Amino acid sequence: MADSIETTAKALIAAGRDRAAVAPVGAGFGDNADVDTAYAVQEAVTKAAIGQGRRVVGRKIGLTSKAVQTQMGVDQPDYGMLFADMEYADGDTIPADLLIQPKVEAEIAFVLRRDLPAKDVTITELISAIDYALPAIEIVDSRIRDWKIGIFDTIADNASSGLYVLGSRPVQLADFDLRLCGMVMERMGQPVSFGVGAACMDNPLIASLWLARRMAKVGRPLMAGDVILSGALGPMVAAHPGDTFRVSINGLGEVTTHFAKGENA
Repeated sequence: MADSIETTAKALIAAGRDRAAVAPVGAGFGDNADVDTAYAVQEAVTKAAIGQGRRVVGRKIGLTSKAVQTQMGVDQPDYGMLFADMEYADGDTIPADLLIQPKVEAEIAFVLRRDLPAKDVTITELISAIDYALPAIEIVDSRIRDWKIGIFDTIADNASSGLYVLGSRPVQLADFDLRLCGMVMERMGQPVSFGVGAACMDNPLIASLWLARRMAKVGRPLMAGDVILSGALGPMVAAHPGDTFRVSINGLGEVTTHFAKGENA
């Protein structure tokens, strides 16, 4: 089993490095293709990245929609690691040669002011630990060919992480409504995705509480300065070379990103 985990991790790392997607990886584990094994693959990918000098600066939460959980056959979200080299600033251009098959989602990001080491962290402790919120665009990507993913594939593949873009105006939690804030995402000025804070497990704080407890249990607790991408507020949208996306979230502000056209565009 250990050899299969390492082999799969190396295949996913190579797929990302070479921008060449591979076939779904869960099938090779047979009856052992469960969530725990998938996270073991993700952990192997994470350790390899850290060994190469990459820094973990946060986490992302995926599968926050009940409909998507049902589709994947699970009853809880999943998580992935955020590395420093995945973060882009508001208005930045995403290079054409970094991703394989990117899609974008609008999210609320939280930045922590203190550590959350307790396995039974409370909602009040979480709220107190959050320094501020930012509008965010998560750029998801899959090393699995044609996005033909099951739950094993997406977890093993770092929860289909790619990059993320953060807004530049920090907002305190008391200054906007996390549940009722409306979201509009535009591509080239045309609305392409709509949502609301409550679409993320009824409240992005509930998703973040799940994450904080889970991270403490697996020995990678959330720390001061970490970024939490709390989950999609609306449907994801495919991104193409030359696209510009702008996300507006009521009370939280806007964030924009551009995708470079590429050499052959």
